[in-house]
Amino acid sequence: MDKIIAYTGSVVDGDLGPATIGVYITTKEGVEVLEIKKGIGNSTKNFAEYYGVMEALQNLREVYGEKTKAMEYEVCLSCELVKNQLNNEYQINEPGLVPMFIEIHNMRIQSFPNLIFTLVSPDLNKVVKKLKY
Repeated sequence: MDKIIAYTGSVVDGDLGPATIGVYITTKEGVEVLEIKKGIGNSTKNFAEYYGVMEALQNLREVYGEKTKAMEYEVCLSCELVKNQLNNEYQINEPGLVPMFIEIHNMRIQSFPNLIFTLVSPDLNKVVKKLKY
């Protein structure tokens, strides 16, 4: 089964400020599939992290279409809270994140049955490194 790895990350200026999200998608062999860097306006860190995951999944659906159901995916995040919420290990206390959680959950059910969310240190997250410069 083919495996795709998506690194997602964000940089937010302050607790609520201008935010940039990034997505870097590779094959398991490290061949780049797609790279996205985009400003999303004012945001919190958690909102931006969710936005990055949604952006990754939407773009993966566009690139792979129906093949997504037969492939493995690992989404690497640097935000432990968001990773744990997406893995149903923590509850969501911020009401504004719930619609994004539901959207990601629905995409997972419809198109990504072989999807895992993992935590990587910001030093190893290829997206976070690129966004900081």
